[in-house]
Amino acid sequence: MATDGIRQPDHLAALADWQAQFLETLRRADPATPIPWLAPWTVEKLVVHLARVHHWAAGQARRVQEEPLGRGPFDLPELYAACALEVREALAELDPDARAWALVDDGVPRAEHTGTVRFWHRRQALETLVHLWDLRTAIGEPLDVDAGAWLDCLDELVTVMHPRQLRLGRVEAPAARLVFAPTETDARLEITGSAPSSPEVVLAGPARSLALLAWGRVPLAAAADADDDVEVRGDRALAVAVLGAGLAP
Repeated sequence: MATDGIRQPDHLAALADWQAQFLETLRRADPATPIPWLAPWTVEKLVVHLARVHHWAAGQARRVQEEPLGRGPFDLPELYAACALEVREALAELDPDARAWALVDDGVPRAEHTGTVRFWHRRQALETLVHLWDLRTAIGEPLDVDAGAWLDCLDELVTVMHPRQLRLGRVEAPAARLVFAPTETDARLEITGSAPSSPEVVLAGPARSLALLAWGRVPLAAAADADDDVEVRGDRALAVAVLGAGLAP
């Protein structure tokens, strides 16, 4: 992927940074605050979810079944801090090139498995980034993250997460060849699975906006809006339909 000099994140360093920001933010957040784009989730549900994901991912990286955390109720900062540290320590300890259970191998014959611990460096960092955005946005606070991180987030959706959804039969092949064109780079990231004859629709805009669209955090308006920073080149209704069907888990 061409990045035109955009700095890509050091995933372990980014994971530690975004986890620290998440923990600091949740300490001042009301657990009952709703997260409308993840309805019926609240801040409490989001925090428990991310803590469970960290705990589970530590086991996946070690190739061991994790011990259940239980159903709660939990002290949210305590739970999150413990699970964040657990996955961070596991990933720092393990050889990045060691074999691991990884999402890239779901639906793939065992002989073709390629998953390593390094997969979880990126997956856990970007999982934390997206949920940090959820948390900050839910309580009305901004999140300042550079374009390289959002470009990486978009690339992972296009090259890893959506292909996995297709392999597992969780989504249907998209009706359009949806292409994301981040304005910070010459990269063109195309959603796979559509027929070669399918019409192409290009979404051009900042990597942050495109990543949030792809991950289902913000909708693509059915009609062009003067305040919209994403340009649609092609059939807007088709793009709305493809995004509305969901690209990610």
